[in-house]
Amino acid sequence: MRVLIIVETTSTGFSAYAPDIPGCIATGTTREEVEQEMRTAMELHLEGLRAEGTVLPEVSSYATILEVAA
Repeated sequence: MRVLIIVETTSTGFSAYAPDIPGCIATGTTREEVEQEMRTAMELHLEGLRAEGTVLPEVSSYATILEVAA
């Protein structure tokens, strides 16, 4: 399953969330760490949803970059 995550810079490192998996977030001091933490968080979150019998969320978000006048 390919899932878009948004990674943001914070004052102490990085934070991440997945728009298609509400409530699933992670933090880390490096980009590599936040991505690994997010992978683990998503796997555990989806495992919990499966255990509850909840239908897994449909992945529909995408990313793009737009140029605008500044």
